[in-house]
Amino acid sequence: MEVLIERVMYASRWLLAPIYFGLSLALIALGIKFFQEIFHLLPHVLEISEADIVLVVLSLIDIALVSGLIVMVMFTSYENFVSSIDLKEGTEKLAWLGTLDTGTLKSKVAASIVAISSIHLLKIFMNAKNIENDKLMWYVLIHLTFVISAFAMGVLDKKSKKH
Repeated sequence: MEVLIERVMYASRWLLAPIYFGLSLALIALGIKFFQEIFHLLPHVLEISEADIVLVVLSLIDIALVSGLIVMVMFTSYENFVSSIDLKEGTEKLAWLGTLDTGTLKSKVAASIVAISSIHLLKIFMNAKNIENDKLMWYVLIHLTFVISAFAMGVLDKKSKKH
């Protein structure tokens, strides 16, 4: 009975595979949104102010960061929790594939969240004259919470690796 339970539990890891595949669908959605933003920008590039172009570019960078985060979470989590990815000999392989453990992934996710939050905060500051001061304060406090959390996770991770 114990062996059966353990086998079923071990096989249940495959329930995660559709979730990671779903992340690839989210990646497609972000790709569509990325190019939609570019196609909206290009016809009007000569008439849009520099600040507005910077805001659009920051949005594109934001999409690129989130997309990279999705790829990292999708592949690393699949390899750590479901199965190793078997690539044919001579097939291009991402250098970091198979090298990230869950602790490292957690740190990279936290760093990515801080970077994404920084871009959002920069976009907000570029439009600060139209935003109430109390909202600006909350945006900064939320961003600082992300920064402090990422820093604390990094310190805890470093301490746990020493022991």
